[in-house]
Amino acid sequence: MIYIVEDDDNIRDLVVYTLNHSGFTAVGFPLPSAFWSAIADETPDMILLDIMLPEEDGLQVLQKLRRNPDTKRIPVIMVTARGSEYDKVIGLDSGADDYLAKPFGMMELVARIKALYRRSTDAPAEGDFQVGDLHVCSSKHTVTVAGEPVTLTYKEFELLCMLLKNRELVLTRDQLLSSIWGYSFDGENRTVDVHVRTLRQKLGKCGDLIETVRGVGYKIRGVHHEA
Repeated sequence: MIYIVEDDDNIRDLVVYTLNHSGFTAVGFPLPSAFWSAIADETPDMILLDIMLPEEDGLQVLQKLRRNPDTKRIPVIMVTARGSEYDKVIGLDSGADDYLAKPFGMMELVARIKALYRRSTDAPAEGDFQVGDLHVCSSKHTVTVAGEPVTLTYKEFELLCMLLKNRELVLTRDQLLSSIWGYSFDGENRTVDVHVRTLRQKLGKCGDLIETVRGVGYKIRGVHHEA
């Protein structure tokens, strides 16, 4: 089940129609209040969430979802007319797993949803990683820096684990996009860069462990080992 929270009737109806005819089950809500009422009765597998909404904006809805233990793991794609990098950073920092700016094509939306479904149902490989003060437990989905817990979105966690598991290699943006998001780098897509930026911020003093290799991609720097 996919919930779509979108106050534009035409967009909401088109998205619901497309998803219901693409192998998914989708329900649309014009108001956050209707969405909250529905989610109290049934937890969806994924949420498509607009930012500019009446009653409360999408970022507030997202923050509430991430604070609730029952909904914090639900994959969320922000679908919004706000397409600036700043808005993407805010959305990702608030816990969004992906970001799609209007106007968008229905085929792209379906591809993003399928990619996120694949990543959400494939758990990260089990293992613990220790790099200086950074500790990551894949099986428990936990991250700590100097013993303090760090809350990451699903995509941020996947990105960090992939870098750690391939720590002897420089991973290109194309490799990261294909493995984590399920689509290819087109030269303009800033998804990886935005996620790396927010990931570094959340890791605090351990953020500089993620090294930018100019013209290539990213890697984990320094001496490290798998616990």
